Amino acid sequence: MPIRHDMLRIAAADGPRNRTILILEGRVIGPWVDELRRACQRVLVTGAEMTLDLHDVAFVERDGLALLQDLVERGASIVNCPAFVHEQLKALSRS
Repeated sequence: MPIRHDMLRIAAADGPRNRTILILEGRVIGPWVDELRRACQRVLVTGAEMTLDLHDVAFVERDGLALLQDLVERGASIVNCPAFVHEQLKALSRS
């Protein structure tokens, strides 16, 4: 089933060595930023390391970028980051 353009799908997968991979698909906007925050918090409280796979992310708003930056500062890894999101994160870290 295709994802709606105004939604975010978050799927969890087990990775190697106590790592959880959250696979994101859609847009990190509005209420979905808080949903992503809650999903990440559920992983972090277990003590597992976390990877965010952004391959199928279409857009990230400012609050979502701030959340991603905070998660990286807390030890999360980001993989398959679209170029435009990568550039936005770089610009945010410079400000």
